[in-house]
Amino acid sequence: MPSSHRCALALAAVVLLTTACATGGQDAGSGGPGADPTGAVDGRITVFAAASLKDAFTELAGEFEQAHPGTRVALNFAGSSDLVTQITEGAPADVFASADAKNMAKVEDAGLLAGDAVDFATNTLQLAVPPDNPAGIASLADAADPGVKTVVCAAQVPCGAAAAAVERAAGVDLAPVSEESSVTDVLGKVTSGEADAGLVYVTDVRAAGDAVRGIGIPEAVGVVNTYPIAALTDGAEAATAQAFVDFVAGSGGQAVLGAAGFGAP
Repeated sequence: MPSSHRCALALAAVVLLTTACATGGQDAGSGGPGADPTGAVDGRITVFAAASLKDAFTELAGEFEQAHPGTRVALNFAGSSDLVTQITEGAPADVFASADAKNMAKVEDAGLLAGDAVDFATNTLQLAVPPDNPAGIASLADAADPGVKTVVCAAQVPCGAAAAAVERAAGVDLAPVSEESSVTDVLGKVTSGEADAGLVYVTDVRAAGDAVRGIGIPEAVGVVNTYPIAALTDGAEAATAQAFVDFVAGSGGQAVLGAAGFGAP
């Protein structure tokens, strides 16, 4: 065979081999387990989350960091309405998890969502009373009795809006001694002995353990708070923020939330 033909065949073989390697590398990168086409999942993100998510999200943050070495999740908990104010006023945050759709909509209307919000949990209200229940409360109507010190969330907070809806459904008109800015503040009034009863989420009663006793409210079954989560436009680590959102909404996140008493979305 002439030397020119041999050179041409060798060159063709090199081209084919190079193309095959390039194609194989692309497939491995885009289709392999845990592939992240949007960028590297690393760095530090700040998650703003409703106060009722404190225990569950603290656990989820730890699990996320273990699943993604090199990441760090900082958590900021408060009433959802307070978090919205912080976000819209420029507080640095990568992810927002709200205790209701109404407050998430405010962030969306401000143009601060990086993508669609995803519903990831539900919750309902329950009465929390001290373990010895000194006021003898057995129902929501008992919490409205004169002389009973009952505490609720403020109306602009998701747990406060839910409390008002439960009152209407039950035909009960509470006269709270205070209205708090977060559900954890309501629970704190009960555990400290400052209140005879507080309207909180069933997850808060569960998390408090022996510190309180839970009293069921039949009408609360029809008043369900749905929790949405979304990545935010101003976040510095977009890929990591979205990965955290996906983690919370995924099977691992759902297992942790379910164990904490949250319902499925």
